Amino acid sequence: VQLQASGGGLVQAGGSLRLSCAASGRTFSNYDMGWFRQAPGKEREFVAAISWSGSRTYYADRVKGRFTVSRDNTKNMVYLQMSSLKPEDTAVYYCAAVAARSNTLRARTSEYDYWGQGTQVTVSS
Repeated sequence: VQLQASGGGLVQAGGSLRLSCAASGRTFSNYDMGWFRQAPGKEREFVAAISWSGSRTYYADRVKGRFTVSRDNTKNMVYLQMSSLKPEDTAVYYCAAVAARSNTLRARTSEYDYWGQGTQVTVSS
């Protein structure tokens, strides 16, 4: 499956931004989806995940309550709505896909099979 993330940009602290990830190539609803981010000099870290049906979600503690992941299987799209943004949210954000095989949503980069190219999010203070 091919993934393309978009929607990044420059936003002030406290602001909001919505990232989108378009999927193509395979049956989108067969995949759990994840969002990850990577700041300069740091390892890529988990942000959020959503099950193939959209019925289950999972968030990293540092974004819980501020970010919301959703998907539209009719459009082959997954979204990350980010609110109350902080300068420490500045990073390149990536969407990723893994074939849905269990009820456990995955949070490790090694568990995902497909990756998008990333979109830059910069939060100014």
